[in-house]
Amino acid sequence: MRRPTTISSVVAGAMFVFFLAVQARADEPQAPPKGAKVLFDGKDLSNWVMMNGKEPAWKLENGYLEVAPGKGDIMTKDKFGPDFKIHVEFWLPLMADKKDQGRANSGVYLQGRYEIQVLDSYMNETYANGSVGALYGIIAPDKEAQKKAVKPPEQWNTYDITFHAPRVDNKGKVTQKGRVTVKLNGITIIDDGKFDKWTGGELDQKIGEPGPILLQDHQNEGGGPNVRYRNIWLKRLEK
Repeated sequence: MRRPTTISSVVAGAMFVFFLAVQARADEPQAPPKGAKVLFDGKDLSNWVMMNGKEPAWKLENGYLEVAPGKGDIMTKDKFGPDFKIHVEFWLPLMADKKDQGRANSGVYLQGRYEIQVLDSYMNETYANGSVGALYGIIAPDKEAQKKAVKPPEQWNTYDITFHAPRVDNKGKVTQKGRVTVKLNGITIIDDGKFDKWTGGELDQKIGEPGPILLQDHQNEGGGPNVRYRNIWLKRLEK
């Protein structure tokens, strides 16, 4: 005998369909705003080079760029500064047998000097200023905000970062600290954090000069997919 359809089951079904639709939209790349410079649109790597100036050795397929462990970092041909907003989407593989800094580790270096950490921080404890969204080694994300923003692995994430480089005098001494705001999946996890030095693994130490966007090969392997990036764009800010 067929059981009659109840109002509650209809509502539950509708909510489930709505959830799937919202999730599908969340997984779609966000369109860049007017005036933004597209650094990676999933089609080619014409804006990027390896550290030695050669063509990138990372994997390019299905609209994303995947870290090739051991091949080295890649960076943009262009340099940017002093102030800009950058949007980066990244996907983290499941590395269940790894922990701490060994789980889906990479990084987005602003001007090649200031790393915003990329890491699977879902149920993975590590030091606070080395977790996902940290200005590595300098500024830890707000713990409660980060907890709300973090997704399990194998989902696309977004960074929306507002960056103001430190100001220096003619001798290279910092006269005004830099500022950075980091949004992870739409939630602010660092709000106008201040800094006056580079992070570890920096391309150079030329504070105050324009620099490239660099994506890190942390050389962590899990025997399967690695960290992926897509839809990277940058918009310069007026002084």
